[in-house]
Amino acid sequence: MTVTQQPQHLVESTEAEPEAGTQWCGCPSRRAVVSAVGVVGLAVALTACGGSDGGGDSGDPQEPAGQASDQPTEGGAGGGEELAKTADIPEGGGTVFKDKGVVVVQPTAGQFKAYSSKCTHAGCAVKDVADGTINCPCHNSKFSIEDGSVKGGPAPKPLPAAQITVDGDTIKLG
Repeated sequence: MTVTQQPQHLVESTEAEPEAGTQWCGCPSRRAVVSAVGVVGLAVALTACGGSDGGGDSGDPQEPAGQASDQPTEGGAGGGEELAKTADIPEGGGTVFKDKGVVVVQPTAGQFKAYSSKCTHAGCAVKDVADGTINCPCHNSKFSIEDGSVKGGPAPKPLPAAQITVDGDTIKLG
């Protein structure tokens, strides 16, 4: 084996060619490093707001969920699946129905409204309703229970309204 005076990263070896993805010195090539970083970055991006618990959603966070019912619709004018009883929704608060993709609130006594439970920032599911706001756990966006408007955090738009009907003491989706 002959060794000549060359920069340290170009030391000659008895090997005919370097191993795939390495340089003559045995270090990973720039291409190998960039590829590995790209794969790791993609994995991080795909799991940032998701996860195995279904907390994230790959759908469009800007997608509207329907129209809100500013005033309850009385007397079985359509209405779909039962969500809750009116007594289950606290005045000045609300309840998140994660499996239905909606949050139902009661800003003032007898006034029920619904919004999409998907945050307009990154599409995460909102977690709870407290102190007059609907709260997203991913990046701390907060939305008003009065109109779904952004009250804090990085969310760019209000929560889209969802359609509910109130039939007696029953709140129905749709």
